Amino acid sequence: MKLTKKECVVMLLAGGQGSRLGDLTKKIAKPSVPFGGKYRIIDFTLSNCVNSGLDTIGVLTQYQPLVLNSYIGDGKSWDLDRMYGGIQILPPYQGMGDSEWYSGTANAIFQNMDYIDQYAPEYVLVLSGDHIYKMDYSLMIKFHKEKDADCTISVIDVPLKEASRFGILNADSEGKIIDFEEKPKKPRSTKASMGIYVFNWQKLKKYLSLDDNNPNSSKDFGKDVIPLMLSSNEKLYSYEFKGYWKDVGTIDSLWEANMDLLGCNGFDLSGDWVIYSRHTEMPPQYLSENSKVRNSIVSEGAVIYGTVENSIIFSGVKIGENAVIRDSVIMADVEIKENSIINNSIIDEMVVIGPKLKIGTPKDLNLGITVIPRESIINSMKEEE
Repeated sequence: MKLTKKECVVMLLAGGQGSRLGDLTKKIAKPSVPFGGKYRIIDFTLSNCVNSGLDTIGVLTQYQPLVLNSYIGDGKSWDLDRMYGGIQILPPYQGMGDSEWYSGTANAIFQNMDYIDQYAPEYVLVLSGDHIYKMDYSLMIKFHKEKDADCTISVIDVPLKEASRFGILNADSEGKIIDFEEKPKKPRSTKASMGIYVFNWQKLKKYLSLDDNNPNSSKDFGKDVIPLMLSSNEKLYSYEFKGYWKDVGTIDSLWEANMDLLGCNGFDLSGDWVIYSRHTEMPPQYLSENSKVRNSIVSEGAVIYGTVENSIIFSGVKIGENAVIRDSVIMADVEIKENSIINNSIIDEMVVIGPKLKIGTPKDLNLGITVIPRESIINSMKEEE
């Protein structure tokens, strides 16, 4: 079947293990991790695509893909169940040679060039599925066209102490990139790559093939393809992003991003830029006569008899009488029984916390975030420790 030509195809990298999230990603890929009371991390990138008018998206999965694949389904929740285009899951597959896992971000795109070619696009937008932000990609593509660029990289200003975690670049007054270094030990700039790239497809194909033929390459955009294009005098430009953006690759950053939803100084989920998600219909939340809820997000289906302060409560959570939840993220279908106290914690899905237990430490003690893994049953302090 001949497919309709698309001006831009999106390739969404969603196969990362997310090992720095520890127990939260032992059974699921990082983009599948729940966030904000009713979402999963990947919802933000998918919603950005739809809101930007992009409807042809290949999702490249690899590590623990079962939950992610099931969650995305046919893409209907994001209006991506299209006859032409829509969303397509792209796991590694066996071709003419041996079966091969994706060995890097660039290699993942290289292995799926046939998928892109069937739409004969002018541009390819490469995204990561594990960041929290709202962004109109159509404005970045417009900038790319205006500059007649071969590659455009979205950048954000980061604190100097964090710069070594990112690809760091320098650009001239017109935005043309002068140099680029992946995770430098001594950063020369605070302009960090967000891992969002617009490429001219024909140009990218050339460099993906060159990279694949280099036995010394790590097959990565930041480490290999971008520096190769820069050294070959291709036109690379930086596109500055001014909004909220969070790389939720660590326990601390995931907890912080959830807390940023509370109050007026963080990340606002309201407004016209809707974040779509797939979720089951549940009854409204129930707050008992004696419950106390302050500065918190409480999702549908939650039943609260205790106290909740500065916390994110997902759907189906049950909080018993006299239980106290502070500065915590309580994911779906967790049960916290009476008289238990939860401080500064992330409680993963389907956990049961027994009565009269203390989990975590008060935030002001700065002793870190306590994480309780998915489906745990905690009945004693010894078991919790």
